[in-house]
Amino acid sequence: MVAAVPAQADPRDRAGLPAVQPRAETPTLYDDEAGGNADADDPAIWRNAAAPGRSLVVATAKEGGLRVYDLDARQVQSIPAPAPAAPDDAPGRFNNVDLLQGARLSTGRADLAVVSDRGNDRLRFYRIDRDRPGGPLSDVTDPAAAPVFSSGQDEINDQNTAYGLATWTDRSTGRSYALASRRNRTTVALLEITPGPGGTVGYRKVRTIDLPSAFRLPDGTSWTPCGEPGELPQVEGMVVDPANGVLYAGQEDVGIWRLPADLRGRPVLVDKVREYGVPGTYDEETEECTPGADPGHGGRHLSADVEGLTLLTEDDGDGHVLASGQGDDSFALYDRELGDDNEYEGGFRVTAASPALDGSEECDGAAVLNAPLGDKYPNGLLVVQDGHDTPEDGERDATGFKFVDLDDVLDAVD
Repeated sequence: MVAAVPAQADPRDRAGLPAVQPRAETPTLYDDEAGGNADADDPAIWRNAAAPGRSLVVATAKEGGLRVYDLDARQVQSIPAPAPAAPDDAPGRFNNVDLLQGARLSTGRADLAVVSDRGNDRLRFYRIDRDRPGGPLSDVTDPAAAPVFSSGQDEINDQNTAYGLATWTDRSTGRSYALASRRNRTTVALLEITPGPGGTVGYRKVRTIDLPSAFRLPDGTSWTPCGEPGELPQVEGMVVDPANGVLYAGQEDVGIWRLPADLRGRPVLVDKVREYGVPGTYDEETEECTPGADPGHGGRHLSADVEGLTLLTEDDGDGHVLASGQGDDSFALYDRELGDDNEYEGGFRVTAASPALDGSEECDGAAVLNAPLGDKYPNGLLVVQDGHDTPEDGERDATGFKFVDLDDVLDAVD
């Protein structure tokens, strides 16, 4: 990901967002050798229907693998990413995670955590069993699972691999799918999830779509987001609305797209980042983009990168698409209903609750669940990644996840 210097935006658009405070945070992850190269990225919330207070949060830590937390934000399991296929090959790197409930396996139905392994360009599957003695997650990935985008190990090592992830079950057919984006490209792939022998899980590619990489501006000029030469504006945050099979995909330097999850329809740009249309110059020495003058074609609510898409459902069928804006540490809510054209309905920030419990900065991934989760979160839970966990330990890159009472969010936005 290219570090970009945000363009100057109208401060009136950024001021006045309400703040909510987290109730808990996970143990700090450190992205260095001593910390196992663990870098917090994306969470998912698994609800234990039999005992909601014993629900879990499954989260990716990139080269550090997977972490599983209870509702007190305590770690209950750590799963390492796969080792490199050979000494000079890329190691496993778990980027995004989503859940499938009641997935069809050859041994019966089960809940699954689905992970994009960016290091190996594959999807990986973990069966969830809260009371399993060795830990609630067990690997059930079909060993024959092929790379999602790459033709071989040499191409995998280039790391233009499976990146963002969302799962979806087509209610008309009962078939389950994963949608995976490709790092440094605009491609999104639809993968049907298939049962394998002995309770394993695999997938097959159904089709792909390429989102735009260049855009016509109102003044008639063409604009491409600034990036490292050869890299296109990638998608990471994605979520599917199960009620209507609509995919929301966050193209990091562009905005939020809406399109059918089967990838057969035309994408619609729901909202743009503020930096949309801003020219930039890539500096090879600093590996950053220096922005030019803002021509004023961008949106008002999100600062690039747009990340952390998740769906907040409500009992009456209403709800919100929630997205994080890394550029100004904010979160934006959009109406879930297509009849209202996914209009913007407000935003908030997650700020420090105390000197020891900080907020969320440069949020990479988010997950929300509007359902009772025992005494801890009777009104639901929002989990957000924190890109700068504090207190810091010297120069170590520190990240983690914050747990926020969903009722606090809804009260703040209302």
